[in-house]
Amino acid sequence: MTALPRGGAPAEALAAVEASIEDRWRSFLAEYEVAAGTKDETDLAESVVADTSVFEWRVVDAAFDRLTCTDCGNGLGSGPVGCEKCDQANGFRFAAMETDRPATPPGTEHGLRVATAVARIRHRYGARARCGFELGLPLLLGGELPGTAQAQAYRAAINKLTEEECERVTSFEEVTRLSSRRVR
Repeated sequence: MTALPRGGAPAEALAAVEASIEDRWRSFLAEYEVAAGTKDETDLAESVVADTSVFEWRVVDAAFDRLTCTDCGNGLGSGPVGCEKCDQANGFRFAAMETDRPATPPGTEHGLRVATAVARIRHRYGARARCGFELGLPLLLGGELPGTAQAQAYRAAINKLTEEECERVTSFEEVTRLSSRRVR
């Protein structure tokens, strides 16, 4: 599981999403009658990442978790920016299927998917992107999708923070409070 340094509700939401990724992978293995920790599991994970567009995003993320980049030695898709194989794999991650959960606005699952990717491989993204996506995790997990105006307001407020503040805040309310004291 990924430890989210900022803690609070974003860290709790990420833990819940990661648990859902693992639950979905266990179900996926059962569908294919594959045992965890075997070569068959690795082979299945490789077949998933060979065409991510035909699998649900939680299955794709779980498959990446089980594979290692042959160039950098990190988890496939999670190595440093500039590792060509990881850059390519991370891009393919976003081709996975995203089906909105019942009673959520269209696009909520996409938002959750992107926010989860940013939070799980945060070293690949800047401080402001991490801040916005990680703080959005609890809302998205709860089935809320901020409208364009709200998202733009959050972004403008985050842009007024220092990078250190971006890493420390644990809610959009805290962002708003800190940013209201500054002009940029």
